[in-house]
Amino acid sequence: MNDPIQQDLLQFPELLEKVKEQGLAYLSQIADRPTHSSLPLSLTDHLPEEGVGALAALAQFNLRFEPTIVATTGPRYWGFVTGGSTPAAVVGDWLTSIYDQNSFATQGQGDLSARLELETIQLLLDLFGLPKDFLGGFVTGATMSNFTCLAVGRQWLGKQLGKDFAKEGVTGQLPVLTATPHSSAIKSLSLLGMGSSRYTRVNVMPGNREAIDITDLEQKLAALNGQPCLVLSSGGTVNTVDFDDFRAIAQLKQRYDFWWHIDAAFGGFAACSPAHKHLLAGWEEADSITVDCHKWLNVPYESAVFFVKEKHRLLQVETFQNSNAPYLGDPLDNFSYMNFLPENSRRLKALPAWFTLVAYGKAGYRKMVEDCIQHARQLGAFVAESPYFELLAPVRLNTVCFTLAGEANQEKLTAFVSRLNDTGKVFMTPTVYNGKKGIRAALVNWRTRTTDITLATELMTATAEQL
Repeated sequence: MNDPIQQDLLQFPELLEKVKEQGLAYLSQIADRPTHSSLPLSLTDHLPEEGVGALAALAQFNLRFEPTIVATTGPRYWGFVTGGSTPAAVVGDWLTSIYDQNSFATQGQGDLSARLELETIQLLLDLFGLPKDFLGGFVTGATMSNFTCLAVGRQWLGKQLGKDFAKEGVTGQLPVLTATPHSSAIKSLSLLGMGSSRYTRVNVMPGNREAIDITDLEQKLAALNGQPCLVLSSGGTVNTVDFDDFRAIAQLKQRYDFWWHIDAAFGGFAACSPAHKHLLAGWEEADSITVDCHKWLNVPYESAVFFVKEKHRLLQVETFQNSNAPYLGDPLDNFSYMNFLPENSRRLKALPAWFTLVAYGKAGYRKMVEDCIQHARQLGAFVAESPYFELLAPVRLNTVCFTLAGEANQEKLTAFVSRLNDTGKVFMTPTVYNGKKGIRAALVNWRTRTTDITLATELMTATAEQL
């Protein structure tokens, strides 16, 4: 009887060698790999009775699916704030799959890989210049990081009202104040039972800004008459990478009772640049912070971290503890990640981050961040000088938000983006900013070079001339 799994075990070295060769071939050609695919793809719903083995499965994948894989981690994929993977991060990710650890416990539960995670959190805090009074952990992305932080914030809010929302469920409307929230934060409010439409919109600053108007925020806080609330702020908005005034919010926190959460999914990496870290001044006073690692840290998906102040440890355990599982031990006596975040079973997500942090250090990430900022400025300067385009907002960090020049060309923008992306040489995403259709180019990939900006601008011009 044919036993594919035993045959694969015997051929395991050959299997890994083939995958290594294929991976290296892909990475060596990633600059030339299309950033967009329109190839047809047919799917099957029939699973054969007998398996074909890994080599044959690889052959099927290469025939049917591999040609449709686009260079989302390449140097000119600038949509959705998508990063790449550094060489060291890939090494860490391979080992994560090989060791296949369930990273949750630091002692007494077998595997101790969570200790590596605790170290990686300390390295990240050091990279960002944040104090050591934050507790952190790895989740799948900014959505789950926002969810984790806001879940603890919800529990805090309940305690201020004399309730235990984790046990009793959410009752009544919970006040949430925010100006330009990311969609994942709003999704988190929905998942937490707080309502995706049950928040109060705070005004933004005048003068083409997306940042919170501090005067309006204080007025809305004062109008609550001492009622506690959640304040969601931005460490880099999606369209224009605008930053709220964290120092001012920290001062308000001394006079008003609120849980302060900062979504700094990619903007938090401004802390790596001496010229831009002032944008985050005061963020260390927040109760919780979201940072996305598979963006500017350039590690493979799925990877993000949450930071919650250590003083809220009990609230975090109350929110996420496995209270009906005595075999897991006392969640307050023995630290275990399964009592501090949503997932119980979780891969060792910290390992790729640990590898890339140790491999390249502060200087490596300083250069990576500053290079991306310089490339964004180069692209922004082209847009500002071109007769075909106009900036919708200043280039504040690493994202360029622009549109076609002339009000009459608004109707042509969708066609422009489609044609540009269809070249397969560069990828950008459409957006809407201040009521205008626009385009976003977000640069967070360590592979991007000046020559990539030049190629993209040439394609932009040629595409605009064809409209």
